[in-house]
Amino acid sequence: MELVVARIGRAHGIKGEVTVEVRTDEPELRLGPGAVLRTDPATAGPLTIETGRVHSGRLLLRFAGVKDRTGAEALRNILLIAEVDPAELPEEPDEYYDHQLMDLDVVLEDGTEIGRITEISHLPSQDLFIVERPDGTEVMIPFVEEIVAEIDLDEQRCVITPPPGLIDERDAIVVSTRDEEAADADSSEDTPGSKGPKGSGDDA
Repeated sequence: MELVVARIGRAHGIKGEVTVEVRTDEPELRLGPGAVLRTDPATAGPLTIETGRVHSGRLLLRFAGVKDRTGAEALRNILLIAEVDPAELPEEPDEYYDHQLMDLDVVLEDGTEIGRITEISHLPSQDLFIVERPDGTEVMIPFVEEIVAEIDLDEQRCVITPPPGLIDERDAIVVSTRDEEAADADSSEDTPGSKGPKGSGDDA
């Protein structure tokens, strides 16, 4: 199975290095020196990684045969593709490869269907599931423990416990209305009490 593991960014310096946008949880495995990667477009590759290093929080790579800034700039926006065994699993039990999560059915704990995962977006702060709903609309689900309760690869499903408003704005409206009603009720209950001391004085 072929997976996109990085996108080449701009050139860095004058010796052929490029920045890369990493799209794998295992860059040390997929993007290490000696790795041979296919490319998109295919005419740009394959590319063999010669060196790699981290600079100011960004991964810098240099490819065999690319010796100057001009050659590095020519690679900008090219996607790097690795061959991955479909049966291969991450080392950590709670980690997953993107291809394992694609097309999982997303449901609530009570079995209510939300949709299916069509894309996974890797952001600096967190990962997001892009879920296509039955009506064709999309919703973004943060891949965090507080929301994603279970990933069941055997059953091909993802169970979520979303906060109000994440799945449907109408949920937030209902909750907001309930909160307002509760606040009004509390306010009504507080009013007699606030008058209590004055009434006691009148009794005196």
